Amino acid sequence: MLKEILSISGRPGLFKLISHGNNMLVVESLIDKKRTPAYSRDRIMSLGDIAIYTYGDDVPLWQVLETIREKHNGKPVETKALKTDKELDGFFKEILPEYDEDRVYKTDIKKVINWYNVLIGAGFNDFKPQKKEDDKEESVGEEK
Repeated sequence: MLKEILSISGRPGLFKLISHGNNMLVVESLIDKKRTPAYSRDRIMSLGDIAIYTYGDDVPLWQVLETIREKHNGKPVETKALKTDKELDGFFKEILPEYDEDRVYKTDIKKVINWYNVLIGAGFNDFKPQKKEDDKEESVGEEK
């Protein structure tokens, strides 16, 4: 699910991939549902490719979003309560206690919270990666 959700540098919010063509993608804003082109010169990042630095192995973004969803019962995070750096640290330590404080900046934490709120607002409730039907068929074939 997160593979189709994109962050585009210089544009607010998140976007859903609709289709792709030569040197461009057609994306739809999760906030206002407007479709626009995104070109190859834009810095585009799939949320499925993002991981959070920890002192051990990096944690995929979907696990962090899933933990936030579980702790907040699928409701948006109240950002007004997270004004100071100390409050942001405290919030993120509840979600991911082993995150690397030197490499994960406060702006990154704010961005994760913002992305979570946008996704919840757009109706996404499950952040776990979904296996495609082809993957299921191949794994069933391998078990035989």
